[in-house]
Amino acid sequence: MPASTSATGSSRLSTSVVARYAIGSLGTGGFATLPGLVLVFYMTDTLGVAAWAAGLVVTVAKIWDVLIDPLIGGLSDRSLLHSGSRRRLMIVGGIALPIFFLLTFAVPAGVAPAAAGAWVVIAFILASTSFSLFQVPYIALPAELSDHYDQRTRLLTTRVAVLSGAILLFGAGGPILRKIGDPYTGYLVMALVAGLVIGAGMLIASTVAPKGMPYPDAHGIPFSEGYREGIAALRRSAPFRALLGTFLLQALATGLMLAAANYVAVWVMHSDDALTFLFVALIGPAILFSPVWNAISRRIGKERAYVWATVIFTIAAATLTIAIWAPGAWMYASVAAAGAAYAGMQALPMAMLPDVISHDARLHGEARAGVFGGVWTAGETTGMALGAAALAAVLSITGYVQTVAGHVVVQPGSAVVGIAVGFSVVPAALAALSLLTLSRYRLRREDIDGPGIPQEALA
Repeated sequence: MPASTSATGSSRLSTSVVARYAIGSLGTGGFATLPGLVLVFYMTDTLGVAAWAAGLVVTVAKIWDVLIDPLIGGLSDRSLLHSGSRRRLMIVGGIALPIFFLLTFAVPAGVAPAAAGAWVVIAFILASTSFSLFQVPYIALPAELSDHYDQRTRLLTTRVAVLSGAILLFGAGGPILRKIGDPYTGYLVMALVAGLVIGAGMLIASTVAPKGMPYPDAHGIPFSEGYREGIAALRRSAPFRALLGTFLLQALATGLMLAAANYVAVWVMHSDDALTFLFVALIGPAILFSPVWNAISRRIGKERAYVWATVIFTIAAATLTIAIWAPGAWMYASVAAAGAAYAGMQALPMAMLPDVISHDARLHGEARAGVFGGVWTAGETTGMALGAAALAAVLSITGYVQTVAGHVVVQPGSAVVGIAVGFSVVPAALAALSLLTLSRYRLRREDIDGPGIPQEALA
């Protein structure tokens, strides 16, 4: 495979390419948001599944993701070699995901909790597999769309602006849709509408995948060797290890907050409507600050801007600890500050990943964007899955009482405190820890746009 498959070189990306690529975040944002927000709650408060079992269901599905993502990365690189594009996998994922997403929330009323849990885990595994078929090549595309440091930032900050809008759309709209009819009907309607929007976003984004010349004589990466290639990428690229470790910790922090938001609204703030307001407070600033982080990164570099975003998020999450003793509307201000920082924590590392990929290609003579994308997606999935699992563990330890639709329960004080801690203290600590791994990232603008690669970048 050639060392670079960039479709546009150093030239400015067209508005059409940037827009179509960003629309893919309707799919990625929707699938990341709704299951993380409502799946555990759906199982514990509608299907009657115990909190520990609900957490296990999500964890099993995400472990499956982690296992297949590196394999799909290798498959994506093979597709590029033999067809000249990564588009085929993206289209398959965009068509299949809405079907399995609908099935995830289609458990009929009256099904026993154990059977309901089995239903959800099978359907969600199939939905997650479909998502990976799209997500892995989607993550690989920026390295091939441009080899310019700032153009990649422009591409990814635009994507995160759409991602933030998608999170607001699904995070606020999903809970509204699930109020239609009884809880079982509501979740089904929510899944149908959301699945169609997710699939449409994915299919539109697939049109941006560059079409190049196939290499029918090239062998590429055997499907079974995706793990070996992924491990090799981690071993040889210190910047990749640092960036992935940072993003994994932050995915764990944000995944935990996302999973806890529904519980915070109901049991800490005592308002079902508070969930919508929390999302507006989080995502409104995220949309506004996406171009701000682009401007900041142009001035001081992506790496320093990423540090500032992480510090702001850490402080904002830490202030939410006060909710243990005094919950109230003031929490929206802290969430808004976290939202402004969240935009940078999403856009900047994703804009840095293509730099890592091209850096590796310059050193080793082969572009393995699919492999890097597969490992990256596996790491992100691990963080988000562990976030939901960590919340489920906290709920179980603190005595959270599950129920089925139509039954009213009173939660013990210990469970309410556990929810508040899971929304504040733990995410803040994880974000602070991620600053240590980020400090080991050495690539800078001159290493990407400049003529040479300094030795310290390889350490």
